Amino acid sequence: MEAYSGFAEVYDLFMDNVPYEEWCAYVLKILHQNNIKDGLLLDLGCGTGKMTRLLAKAGYDMIGIDLSEEMLGIAKEQEEESGILYLNQDMREFELYGTVRAVVSLCDSMNYITEEEDLLTVFELVNNYLDPGGIFVFDLNTLYKYKEILGETTICENREEGSFIWDNYYDEEEQINEYDLTLFIREEDGRYAKYEETHYQRGYELDVVKELIRQAGLEFVACFKEGSFEAPEEKSERVYFIARECTKEAK
Repeated sequence: MEAYSGFAEVYDLFMDNVPYEEWCAYVLKILHQNNIKDGLLLDLGCGTGKMTRLLAKAGYDMIGIDLSEEMLGIAKEQEEESGILYLNQDMREFELYGTVRAVVSLCDSMNYITEEEDLLTVFELVNNYLDPGGIFVFDLNTLYKYKEILGETTICENREEGSFIWDNYYDEEEQINEYDLTLFIREEDGRYAKYEETHYQRGYELDVVKELIRQAGLEFVACFKEGSFEAPEEKSERVYFIARECTKEAK
């Protein structure tokens, strides 16, 4: 896993096409369907905190965890006195002081876990910190997306504040997508600083994810194609999983 560094400064700028409000509305439907309409939630892999803040505005008490100090620094700068607690932790080793009603992890944060044993560890930690009957909602980019959409493509974007070149290389055998990012970010004096970063994400077979959920002691509830309550299709690019804590007794 690689922490965002130079890209953190322009992340929200270049991700302004991401439908955070739509994603939040979808997650809220799932939470409400499971009678989780308030209380403490954890946003795992929260980045600059856009989803965290939206969920806070919806009435939840929020904790945000991310590996990148730079991303969390931006999240804290945008904090609007909503009482969000941001923690700089690795999701493979995260610790909380108590349990939460639900854990959410969006924008393919789970794809950054490139080893099955590490993904199992994350699921086990989530299970440990969920209230009795609490739920875990997370999304994943699919193997189809990496192989057919992203793999071996180059994406470029140029804006006044900065530009980037994003090269993708997909290893079908390892199911790993390598992102090579070259960034040019405008400094206060008008000059552009160059940053280079490499990120890795892994695609997972859906059945593998279901089995890891089971091994972690969670109950697999459902898997949906993006933005719907329908089963994933062959060409689905993003899927949502819902898992439930099922072993603790309510006090």
